[in-house]
Amino acid sequence: MEPAIQVSFRSRGEKPRRRVSFNHGGRGEAKRPALLLAAVGGAETERDATAAAASSGSSGALGAPGPAMAAPCPEDPSLERHFKGHRDAVTCVDFSLNTKQLASGSMDSCLMVWHMKPQSRAYRFAGHKDAVTCVNFSPSGHLLASGSRDKTVRIWVPNVKGESTVFRAHTATVRSVHFCSDGQSFVTASDDKTVKVWSTHRQKFLFSLSQHINWVRCAKFSPDGRLIVSAGDDKTVKLWDKTSRECVHSYCEHGGFVTYVDFHPSGTCIAAAGMDSTVKVWDVRTHRLLQHYQLHSAAVNALSFHPSGNYLVTASSDSTLKILDLMEGRLLYTLHGHQGPATAVAFSRTGEYFASGGSDEQVMVWKSNFDVVDYGEVLRLQRPPARLASSSGTLTVSILEQRLTLTEDKLKQCLENQQLIMQRTLP
Repeated sequence: MEPAIQVSFRSRGEKPRRRVSFNHGGRGEAKRPALLLAAVGGAETERDATAAAASSGSSGALGAPGPAMAAPCPEDPSLERHFKGHRDAVTCVDFSLNTKQLASGSMDSCLMVWHMKPQSRAYRFAGHKDAVTCVNFSPSGHLLASGSRDKTVRIWVPNVKGESTVFRAHTATVRSVHFCSDGQSFVTASDDKTVKVWSTHRQKFLFSLSQHINWVRCAKFSPDGRLIVSAGDDKTVKLWDKTSRECVHSYCEHGGFVTYVDFHPSGTCIAAAGMDSTVKVWDVRTHRLLQHYQLHSAAVNALSFHPSGNYLVTASSDSTLKILDLMEGRLLYTLHGHQGPATAVAFSRTGEYFASGGSDEQVMVWKSNFDVVDYGEVLRLQRPPARLASSSGTLTVSILEQRLTLTEDKLKQCLENQQLIMQRTLP
């Protein structure tokens, strides 16, 4: 193993406070063939990054490593900034569309909106009467939704005034809030065992989905807005048809409470995280379990798909973040940054950054780096011809078809590679 690479982050005029060390394990084959449909164990960690949390400071410049140190690989994720302003554990994070703002909620009952531009002051929004459990920017970035243990949802205008509208219908803690891709509605999940759908602009409750038999911890719209997925303490993940309001399927493979669930960007798969320290990926068309990861040593609290659909990042009570390569079915990186449980994680809309929050009251912003080549290809393939620019309906279909074609091609290539690997390993 190569010697540890240590990079110090300094705030202007301050002594070094933060140290990030990368221990490289190489990018060779995993210890056993990385089958797409196979469970992945913790022994396949390839790279490890450690960041000791600083007590203050919001950004840093890279200090030069000592002469004996090797330089980190350019594709390694790097810690870009950290924000400290919450007075209790951070529960949730989300980026705005243009990545200029990052929202976080906390057990301190406050919502913070951080500005990615250096030296900009953050907004602190006070309005909830109890812990803020979830945040989500609208697709346009002009609105920000939050849910709370005070049983309410608030829609904020994320500017210096911090004006908000209160939505009431839940009878217990609101655990999750998520806007539909058109911004016209949003979905919430609650300890009252219901999933509720609301109209954004009419500011009213529309209907409930009520088949969970315990607290519902998370609910998300599919990218096309036609499906809703929910998960909770009844150990199930449920797939709903928004129009018929019926449960299409229940996934019951988790051995404990399901803490988080989300759709793959293509809309064809879902991933769920559990208190049993696992992450599972299902195909929503066939309802088959595609992947099963058991990499963390404690509950997985949150996850987020990279916009390319090729990567997944997870946050766990074991204090680590892990980045998974979904096409190869393997672990790429383990990131140590938070002191105590990592409670939240989210990619930016472009995938260039991801943010994490923890019980240490800190919000960290990481630069992905590992996705530059792969996602550059996706963006290039998705760029529509100029003549389609005025045809919004055709354009949407065109982008979706290109994304699905790309995913299917990569899947086919992955399966072919796996067959070759298995042929080489057979006597």
